[in-house]
Amino acid sequence: MTQPETYSFDDSGGIPNSRLPVLVYRDVPDARGAAECVELFARNGWLAAWVNRIHPFHRHHSTAHEVLGIVDGSGALILGGPGGRRVEVARGDVLVIPAGVGHSGAGPIADLLVVGAYPNGMEWDMRRGNPSERDQVLANIAAVPLPGSDPVHGVGGPRGARRAARPRSRRAARSATGGRRPAP
Repeated sequence: MTQPETYSFDDSGGIPNSRLPVLVYRDVPDARGAAECVELFARNGWLAAWVNRIHPFHRHHSTAHEVLGIVDGSGALILGGPGGRRVEVARGDVLVIPAGVGHSGAGPIADLLVVGAYPNGMEWDMRRGNPSERDQVLANIAAVPLPGSDPVHGVGGPRGARRAARPRSRRAARSATGGRRPAP
């Protein structure tokens, strides 16, 4: 089983990020073409797939986790919002982006073709860090359940990713939700 790279981000103000890490799988054989990638995600319970380009602006989703499969091209994404981490991606790479984590295309991204999907086809929103939305965004993120499966490996998923998804303490969980207790 391929172990993913993991990237964690602190709250950056406008972009809340998440206690959960971003997972980056490299060179996934079933993610090298759009139809195969849609099938891979669907087989593992990640639905409502779309095929498109990467947006060149920072945003996050407060109501769903998202998976992105790079099915053509190469380029870079910025994860974690403005001032976040630049991550190079190429055909066959898969990124699992928790609710609240900022992401944007960086530099020349016109040739990046991406398949996106959501656990069990969850409805998603697009937020850009508007301060007037912060309380609602944090409440939304706290209510998003952990996915029932990994989009690449299914229900088994990598052990490291499951461990990283657990909060270390109640205090850490409250910190991730702006001091509010996470929803059950």
